[in-house]
Amino acid sequence: MFKKLAVLLLCLVTIISLSACSNNEAKTSTPEKTTESKVKVSVTFNAMKEFAEAVGRDKIEVSTIIPDGAEAHDFEPKAQDLAALSSTEIFVYSGLGMESWVDEAIQSVNNPNLIIVNASEGADIIIRESSSDEHEDEHEESEDEHEEDEHDEHDHGKYDPHLWLGLKEAQTQAKNIKDALINVDSDNKDYYEKNFDEFTSQLEGLYNEYKEKFQSVNKKSFVTGHAAFGYLCRDFGLVQNSVRDIFADGEPSAQQLAELVEYCRENNVTTIFAEEMASPAVSETLANEVGAKVETIYTMESNEDNKTYLERMTENLEKIYDSLSK
Repeated sequence: MFKKLAVLLLCLVTIISLSACSNNEAKTSTPEKTTESKVKVSVTFNAMKEFAEAVGRDKIEVSTIIPDGAEAHDFEPKAQDLAALSSTEIFVYSGLGMESWVDEAIQSVNNPNLIIVNASEGADIIIRESSSDEHEDEHEESEDEHEEDEHDEHDHGKYDPHLWLGLKEAQTQAKNIKDALINVDSDNKDYYEKNFDEFTSQLEGLYNEYKEKFQSVNKKSFVTGHAAFGYLCRDFGLVQNSVRDIFADGEPSAQQLAELVEYCRENNVTTIFAEEMASPAVSETLANEVGAKVETIYTMESNEDNKTYLERMTENLEKIYDSLSK
């Protein structure tokens, strides 16, 4: 009797065990997800996002630290703004003092595998003529030479940080982002190289089109809300004069405004350009004084009007060309 019960119990245990194994096998045989994981990229502001997406396209997932509508020069991130850096794979910033908080933020992030991209590396940098007498005629400095001065750049405005507003230096920044993507995701190297080549070809096409246009006009000077277009001017042999300085600090004095009025009259300036995110009040005052109109121009720091970088750059160039050809 006991032997029969023992045999029955043994059979029951065996059946239950086989059933459990069968269920486990069914679970493990479920197909795994086939969607490819994307490279996580964190950038400081919109122009860097545009360049990253132009190269990475559907292979990357981009988050932006400085929100649209915030002034990048003055932005100071809070802890929650930097939270994505703890899990991201690549962090891209423009450099040259544009984001004065970057060094401290990087030091505070607990992410030893984070690839950090200073997008200004290798760029042909404009040094402000007023920053020091000994550098008045210099326009280029290597990354090693200016790296130790990063903390002072925002305060003193030694370098012009607006690289992305010049078509030539936009290519440099996109290349630095492309190199980082290949470093992290080498399996898709050809994909990133192809996208980069297509993007730079578009930039070159736009450059060549407007190089010819600007060569055909006699006037070369235009006036902006703040001195953000130095690299664009260098690309096309133009000259900017601005209501506010390179970091959009402060308002012009009465004397400075009077000098701008005289400059506009001497150079037959018919358009005063104002940035979309900046108050146009002083630009409008200046325009009224000299009988000019005010036009909006893009700085690409935010996602203005939901247009792409190339669309906004084309509009900028066409507006400037139109103002100089009259």
